[in-house]
Amino acid sequence: MNGRRIGLAALGLASLTAYLFVAVVGYRVLVSLWASRPSPATLALAVLTTAAVLGLVSYWTGTTRLKRSLDAVALPRSRAPSVYERLEQLVARMEVETPTLLIARLPVPNAFAIGGFGSAIVVDRRLFGILSTEEMEALLAHELAHLEGRDALVQTLAYSLTQSLVGLVGLLVFPVVVLLGGIAQAVAMLRGDPSSWSRSWLGRTQRTALRAVAVLGLGVTLLAFAYSRRREWAADDRAVEVTGNPLALARALRKIERASTPQLGPLTPLYVHGDEDGTLSKLLSTHPPMDDRVARLVERAERPLPQRFRRP
Repeated sequence: MNGRRIGLAALGLASLTAYLFVAVVGYRVLVSLWASRPSPATLALAVLTTAAVLGLVSYWTGTTRLKRSLDAVALPRSRAPSVYERLEQLVARMEVETPTLLIARLPVPNAFAIGGFGSAIVVDRRLFGILSTEEMEALLAHELAHLEGRDALVQTLAYSLTQSLVGLVGLLVFPVVVLLGGIAQAVAMLRGDPSSWSRSWLGRTQRTALRAVAVLGLGVTLLAFAYSRRREWAADDRAVEVTGNPLALARALRKIERASTPQLGPLTPLYVHGDEDGTLSKLLSTHPPMDDRVARLVERAERPLPQRFRRP
């Protein structure tokens, strides 16, 4: 027993010496870097530029990969002349270039906009049999609003910036966390109880630092989701503004929701699904609850629109 304790003490002393040596060297390196540090403006510009470049690269490569992964084809005008006519009318009233209209077989009936080199709107082919012309127009207006606001690009750049800041904080905290954990383990071995290091104040400080970085990362993610939900509201509002028909969009959203819900018949009671109305589900969702969106559109239909669009 005494031999084990002596061995642990020796190992602990060696570990403590090594970690203290690393701490001294690290301190001198930091002092040297601090002495030659750039101005705060230069550092901020470097961080912003790096985040912007990484965000742009992620955006362009992501949209390019997405387009390649889709088994989508351009919709011939002869197949849907009324849809193309409505699309051109919407483009004329919005600050956006005419996107390519693609049809695909998506996992669920839906539609989404793709920016990047050559914008496009991808529509699941089943929607042409589900939605009326007015409902399809409202859905296209919603997707055009995303392209008009460059929502995907803005979200990618914002997320890249915040993630870069979180990464910078993590990079600054990581050496301290490793050092605290190493010293705590070395001291615990010197005391002959290696497992007690996590209960020491050094171990608790290490866990607190790790949790702080994790909470910061989670906060950034939640902010990104919240911004995405806000842009969905804005796209709904813009679609209503240019079409003057909030009920058409409400009907389109409700039909898409019904078409995306599994129809299991007698097996329905066995279907396991999440609580879409739960607080956690709402926080982790990129879209607002469908019921809230539809209710908001119905409410807008019940009051006069400031600039309702009327067809000649």
